[in-house]
Amino acid sequence: MSLQCFKCGKALSDTFKVLVGRRDTCPSCMADIRSCKMCQFYDPKSYNECREPSADRVQDKEKANFCDYFKIGSGGNDAEKQRQELLAKAASLFKK
Repeated sequence: MSLQCFKCGKALSDTFKVLVGRRDTCPSCMADIRSCKMCQFYDPKSYNECREPSADRVQDKEKANFCDYFKIGSGGNDAEKQRQELLAKAASLFKK
């Protein structure tokens, strides 16, 4: 699993796979690493945008937080990439 920043898409160091501090940021764009959008439980389609049912609600998904369930995910723009792929497939279905 390669880690990418959710905001800029740049590759992140493998040290983040082991330990992510609350103040860690992306060296390229300074986005917070320990944020909902970098968590493996982040899912924009789920309730509170989190697949972990016991997690507290976090309003700003891009800011660092104290969630006890945080586990580093692949980051990047996976959800956005999937959305774009689906839109492209749908558009190709309706082309004349």
